[in-house]
Amino acid sequence: MRIVIKAGTNLLTTRTGEVDRKRIFALAKEIADLRKQNNEVLIVTSGAIGAGLGKLKISRKPSSLKEKQAFAAIGQPLLMDIYQDAFSALKINVAQVLLTRHDFDERQKYVNARNTLSSLLELGAVPVINENDTVAVEEINFGDNDTLSALVASAVSADWLVILTDVEGLYKGVPGKSELINYVEKISPEIERYASGTSSSGKGVGGMKTKVLAAKIATSSGIRTAIANGLEKDIIAKIIKGEKRGTVFAPQKALEAKKHWIAFGSSCKGQIMVDEGAAKALLKGGKSLLPSGVIRTQGGFDSGDTVSILDSGGKEIARGVANYSCEEVEKIKGRKSADIKKILSKYSTDEVIHRDNLVVLEWLTELEDTL
Repeated sequence: MRIVIKAGTNLLTTRTGEVDRKRIFALAKEIADLRKQNNEVLIVTSGAIGAGLGKLKISRKPSSLKEKQAFAAIGQPLLMDIYQDAFSALKINVAQVLLTRHDFDERQKYVNARNTLSSLLELGAVPVINENDTVAVEEINFGDNDTLSALVASAVSADWLVILTDVEGLYKGVPGKSELINYVEKISPEIERYASGTSSSGKGVGGMKTKVLAAKIATSSGIRTAIANGLEKDIIAKIIKGEKRGTVFAPQKALEAKKHWIAFGSSCKGQIMVDEGAAKALLKGGKSLLPSGVIRTQGGFDSGDTVSILDSGGKEIARGVANYSCEEVEKIKGRKSADIKKILSKYSTDEVIHRDNLVVLEWLTELEDTL
């Protein structure tokens, strides 16, 4: 069994912001026990910025990008040293892997990252993955590594994604004072409303909302997902054995790998608004997007970029890889496919977006916020 474990900032740092060595050593022991049962384990870790703050004895949360990058640069080697110490004591090799959103935006980089992680597992190492905070910018970051953990789980075809935090799971109201939701068959708008958008401690940048979104990404790839309290001893083993712990999200019918990347891995570089007929053809007929159905475009996307497709009311209904640039689509919008050769000096295909490079997902029509 292949398991991706996401360990959050609140779990890995103390109240004063310093890295909690005991917690990391305990996590390493739990992972060692899982490996003895022939499981492969990958860790997506937060805590680099918190470790930097703790090292410098600074209690305030950094507000500017340059501060976050500086604290992450100080904290990342400290954090990795602790992981190295913890796993070395158990005679297990670890490997540091730093990723940014750009490593998922481009299909080839995404495949390269997936192959690297698979090779590390074949070598018997435990990949310790973190966002490369020192080079990431606000527009391309992941959000407390919750989204990153889901993308990693999808990339390596994991069986489980276990998101460890400092609360029991998803509650219907205030954590600890309302009903804990133990099992979710399908993530509905009601489930999403239960999720908070902020971190309870203020140390992490994500909250339950980003964790539920991560669960939605992972389950759409057929991966069973759990949100649970990482402070409980052997919590991962208990969840996998089927004990009633945390909140478990059932896997859904898995998208084909390329379409999963289009929907979740790549960032949208622009938008294409379509008319009612085209929207119906995409949603109900599984058709390609033709120039005749395009109303207008927005953003400076190029050929090969992922774009968001909106209906005439402005609601996102799909995502796909554009065959033409924004400027080219503007020239051929509303025209028949047969006219493309006459209008454009460059001609590649009759479709603005081919159906093989287009994905319509129910979640896109439900969420107010997108990746």
